[in-house]
Amino acid sequence: MSTQVFPALPGLAWPVKRSEIWATRAPQAISGKETRIADWSYPRHEWTLGYDVLRQGTRTAGTFTEFAQLDAFFNERQGQFDSFLYTDPDDCSVAGQGIGSGDGVTTTFQLARSFGGFIEPIFAPNTVSHVYVNGVDPADWTVSSWGSVPPGVVTFSSAPGAGQAITATFTYYFPCRFSADQMDFEKFMASLWSAKSVKFRSIK
Repeated sequence: MSTQVFPALPGLAWPVKRSEIWATRAPQAISGKETRIADWSYPRHEWTLGYDVLRQGTRTAGTFTEFAQLDAFFNERQGQFDSFLYTDPDDCSVAGQGIGSGDGVTTTFQLARSFGGFIEPIFAPNTVSHVYVNGVDPADWTVSSWGSVPPGVVTFSSAPGAGQAITATFTYYFPCRFSADQMDFEKFMASLWSAKSVKFRSIK
């Protein structure tokens, strides 16, 4: 699992599309009655980005390598083979996020974030600035990064006391893979390229 971060490049076009994806089974009895079974407890997210302009080469304002950067990033992942980390600018940080309650025994707590009230585990923390137990940072905690087993887990050297609220302030990535093994680029002027559909999904 790669820890490379998707590059932030100029030329990003509007709109940016984000899709929420669930997996639901609906077996049907002979009578026609359906049973709904939710296979997942939280969704996968899919982003579709488009780049109107990716510069490449030397121009009057300087030398640019945006086309090469995106092309190389895709090829280094070998298409949809390897993972990477993506920062969604509208969903990348929380402050004072509740992640659990102490019981005097448990020392590990999964990072999570609430987005519009929906709580989802976070497996790829970026910067964890504070972890609080009842509003106090005990400074005896560590956080596992993406690629660890398990990832995104806060571990205390001693268990928080029963009923003590555990909160955290942190930024995070979404672990993703490209949705296909092909990415199309179009050259529309000298040294200027575009990529109309760069699509990738979060992974669990």
